[in-house]
Order: sequence, then C-alpha cells, then structure tokens
Amino acid sequence: MTPYSRQDVLRILRIHPRQLRGWERSGLISPSESYSFQDLVQLRKLRDLRATRLSAARISASVIAMRSVSGMTNPLLEAGTARQGSHLIFRHSGTAVDPITRQLVFDFDAGASRNPSVFGSTVLNPVQREVRTNNLFLEAVRYEESGKIPEAGNLYTEILELDPSHAPACINLGTIHYNQRHFIEAERLYRQAAAADPDYALAFFDLGNVLDELQMLPEAIEAYRTAIRLVPSYADAHYNLALAFERTGQRRKALRHWTAYLKLDPIGPWANHARGQQRKILDREKLSIVHRSSKAAARSFRRESFALKIV
Repeated sequence: MTPYSRQDVLRILRIHPRQLRGWERSGLISPSESYSFQDLVQLRKLRDLRATRLSAARISASVIAMRSVSGMTNPLLEAGTARQGSHLIFRHSGTAVDPITRQLVFDFDAGASRNPSVFGSTVLNPVQREVRTNNLFLEAVRYEESGKIPEAGNLYTEILELDPSHAPACINLGTIHYNQRHFIEAERLYRQAAAADPDYALAFFDLGNVLDELQMLPEAIEAYRTAIRLVPSYADAHYNLALAFERTGQRRKALRHWTAYLKLDPIGPWANHARGQQRKILDREKLSIVHRSSKAAARSFRRESFALKIV
C-alpha cells in the first residue's frame, strides 16, 4: 500500500502538527515523514485518548507497562483501550487490566452496556465494536481519498449506527454533506460531533463554517470563538472569525483576529489578504480617531470662548 505522508496524516486525522510532534517526543509514535495504514490506526487512537484529557506521559507509561505485562508489541493496536479515572486501562482476552498497578479492573463499558452494538446477527462487545469502527473509519477515509464519496458516506453512516458519539465520523460525514451544499444535515452532524466531544476544536470550526453559510453569523461567531478557546493557535479559526466580525461591522474585533492570524501564518496563501484587511482597518480607525479628536478640540474651544464672554 502507498504510504501516507505527514501532511496526509494531519489532514486525514485532523490533528495539529504540534500534537504529532508531542507524541513523537513521548515515544508514542516514531518520527517519520511517511506512515502506514496501521500507523493511522494508532494515531487515531492516540488522538481519541488525548481528547479524554489523558496526558501523553500517562499514555506512554501505560503503553510501556502493558508491553511488559502482556508481551504485546504494540498495545494500542492489539488491545482495546478506555479511560478509568486518571488511568488508562486495556481490554484484552475478555479482561480489563490497569498495566501500571497490574490489577484487573471492572470494565464498566463491557459489564454494563445497555445498548450492545449489532453487526449482522452478532452482538459486539466493546472491544469488537472499537475494532470494527476503527476499520470502518479508515476504510471510509480511503474511499474519500480515492474519490468514492457515496461509498465513504455509507461507511460513516454505518459507524454512527454502531457508535453515535464517534465525533470524527460525524465530522467527515458532515463535510461530505457540506460539500454537497446539504447545509442543514451538515449542521446537525457537526453539532452531534461537538456534543460528543466538547473539546474537539475542529467540530466547532466546521460548525461555524456551516452556520456562516446559513447566514447565522452571531451563532457562527460563537462557534469560531469556542474553537479558538480550545486551540488558541487555530489560525484558520482566527481568519474566519475576522471575516465574520467584518461582515457584522465589528472592525476592531476583526482587526484583533487578523493580527492573530498573521502571527500564526505570516507567509501562508491567505496572509496577503489578511494583511490587506488589517491595513484597511488600521487606516480607517486612524481617520476615525482624528475625526473624534477634531470634534473634541472644537467643543473645548467653544467652552473656553463661553467662559471669556462671561468674564
């Protein structure tokens, strides 16, 4: 299979370059410029675990411990995972273990699943469901990459039937609908992703885009603001928020985000436009300040003249 480039990985999994570098420094993934299909599975699992607010150091320590306990080469690929409190547990061979404490733990997901997923006539346990959704997701991504959009959409729909809280599938299916200008359905899916993972900045960014298309600018502005609150270095969110502020006549707020964008992406393809908008607003604001200063001077002169007449 043709390997995936670093840029492919960032685009497919919607992760920030800084996040990938952090995983490399932690030893969770080897630094590389090309990645295999299995690497994509591992990186997607890392992304989902980090979304639960487990630190990279905690994940790395748990992976190392699991290798020692189980003899697995790559526990992130060979076992199911879940967060329990501040610990990462692994599910394997019908049991759940905390590899750092080396204790078996009660697997709440497996033991108390009220709505087991069904594949064909087979009821899937949580580990099987996780493996199934991973495989479907990456197969759907491959369909998208090769231009087979209807097939990809069908697989994303199947994933959401297995797991309605699968935020990346919501995002990708929403983007298919967005590109087809099915904005209402795209909005529904982006909101579903944001509800499933409130720390997923991309969900709020994409939600802002579709709300902008629907002429719901105040709501779009709030969505972009949320994306920036979650990831302050989200350059594209600053850019789109600046545009939205300009369209609502809030030029000074727009200026703040044009400036933020240029600090993050000073030589990118949209930097020239951002710099031009920044310059226009600064020039206009200077004129406005001069105009206000002239009025203030005139009022001061009238007060002084009035005082002289009284004397």
